[in-house]
Amino acid sequence: MIELRSGSLRALVLPAAGGGLARLDWRGMAVLRPAPDGVAQPLPGQLACFPLVPWSNRIAPEGFEFEGRRIAPAPTREGEPCPIHGDGWRLPWQIESRSESSAVLTLDRCDGSPFAFTSSLEYALAGSALRITLRVRNRGAYALPFGLGLHPWMPCPEDALLRAKADGVWLSGADKLPAKRVALPPAWNFCGAAPQPLPRDGVDNAFTGWDGRAQVDWPARKLRLEIEADMSCFILYAPPGKDFFCFEPVDHPINAHNLPGGVSANGLSVLAPGQALSRTVVFTAEDL
Repeated sequence: MIELRSGSLRALVLPAAGGGLARLDWRGMAVLRPAPDGVAQPLPGQLACFPLVPWSNRIAPEGFEFEGRRIAPAPTREGEPCPIHGDGWRLPWQIESRSESSAVLTLDRCDGSPFAFTSSLEYALAGSALRITLRVRNRGAYALPFGLGLHPWMPCPEDALLRAKADGVWLSGADKLPAKRVALPPAWNFCGAAPQPLPRDGVDNAFTGWDGRAQVDWPARKLRLEIEADMSCFILYAPPGKDFFCFEPVDHPINAHNLPGGVSANGLSVLAPGQALSRTVVFTAEDL
């Protein structure tokens, strides 16, 4: 475990647990949902945040066609037919460097198939902000579409208010893959000047046309979290009756590898061998 501090901000990084965060606290208050106390090796779903590399969320079980080849990653979670969230979240990362307020982790998947890559993950605290930079480099023999994102878990959904501009959302079929892109339903429209409550009947969908900025307010906790990312999609996962929700900055929607228009039109980046991609997300805590 790596403890990082800057001013009133504290983060705990777990390199062995998918390079994820065990917690992010500001003035002693949990900004992200913390991992359980006393658990040396939390499961990915118990973490405060984990990286998504070399893709986000689900790809269809049969994979996808790209440049005349069938690319079919194996399932990455027991009981889930779709390969989900890539490889980074389920593998140990190595510590490349660290200081009091920052750490750089690396992951070597040069022997991966069909995605062979190396990745780095930098956590840097400054004042009340955590900057996370995720990078990936194609180490394979062929060009492939890569995508990146983060999967933070947030507390207290019943008190949370969200503001995030988008121009549409993908509705999912029974297989949890996108079936149709539509305009924002009223209960899923967070574009206004004032943040809105999360839908009480749940949501688990990819939103498109995001401007890369979001705001989460917790009035009862007197806490605001500002999110800024160089990505144009987010996934909102707020299951009814749970004590968490997820606002996931990503650069492509679910199953973007198979959506109409092609991979590049849907946010994925085609990397030739040796080429790299980088994405950054900044979380800033404030008094409300």
